[in-house]
Amino acid sequence: MLNLQQTLAFAAAAAIIIAIPGPSVVFAISRAIAHGRRTAMASVVGNAVGLLLLVVLVAVGLGALLARSEMLFWVIKALGAGYLVYLGIQAIRHRHDFGADSQGSEPATISWSKSLRQGFVVAVSNPKSFILVAAVLPQFVDRGAEQFGLQVFLLGAILVSIALASDTVWALLAARLRTWLSRSPRRGSLLGTVGGVSMIGLGVSVAFTGNHSK
Repeated sequence: MLNLQQTLAFAAAAAIIIAIPGPSVVFAISRAIAHGRRTAMASVVGNAVGLLLLVVLVAVGLGALLARSEMLFWVIKALGAGYLVYLGIQAIRHRHDFGADSQGSEPATISWSKSLRQGFVVAVSNPKSFILVAAVLPQFVDRGAEQFGLQVFLLGAILVSIALASDTVWALLAARLRTWLSRSPRRGSLLGTVGGVSMIGLGVSVAFTGNHSK
C-alpha cells in the first residue's frame, strides 16, 4: 500500500501542477464573473466529479485504453472544446441579462444541475486532467505491491481534493470581483462579454493544446 513518502510526494507534485491555471481554473473564473458565485461553485463541484471519474477509470484499468487510443482522445477533447465555445457564444448573446439587482443578489440564469454538468464536461475533456490522472498519478503507485487499483483511487482522492480546494479559491475570488463590477447595467453586460470571450478562448486552447502523443 501507499507509504507517507509516496503520498506526500504525489500531493506536492499535484499541488504544483494544479496551481498552474488551466481549463478548469479559467472555466471557474469565467462562470463566476458571468453568473456569480453559486453557478461557479456548481461548476467547480462538477469539475471535481469529472476528475474523480477519470481516477476511477484509471483505477479499474480503462485509463490504459484512453491512453492508447489517439482517436478516442481527440474525439473527447473536440467535443469538450466545441461545448466550451458554444457556452461562450451563449454568454455573449445574453450578456445583457447578467448583473445583480439593487440588493446584490445573483441572477438565477443557470440551474445548479446544469452548472454541474458543464463543469463535468470541462473536466473529462481537459487534457491537463487526463495527463494528471493517466500519466502523472501512476508514477507514484507501487506496482510491486498489491491492490494497484486501490492505490490509484487513494491518490486520486488526494488529487481531487487539492483541485477542488484550488478551483474553489479561484471561483470565490472571481465572484468578489463580479460583485464590484455588477453594480451597473454596463458593467453587467461587460461581465457576460468577458466570461463569454474567456470560454471561447478556453475552448480554442483545449482544441489545440495537450497533444496526446507527447
